Amino acid sequence: MTQALSAAVATAAQLPEEEQDALAAILLEEMESEERWSTLFADSQNLLERMANEAIQNLQAGRVQPIDQL
Repeated sequence: MTQALSAAVATAAQLPEEEQDALAAILLEEMESEERWSTLFADSQNLLERMANEAIQNLQAGRVQPIDQL
């Protein structure tokens, strides 16, 4: 555990039990949210690559124009 986290835990341990539980719930929710975003971002890379390849193919085939030429 880092010194910063250890200090935060020590400070939180001095709070009333109800506030400790509320803080724990916030922390766990935030960690789960970050995990979800990481998973969604990782999963989106394949989709973004496919979309980029499709855009390049459409440009090369003359089906679209670059924005700066519109």
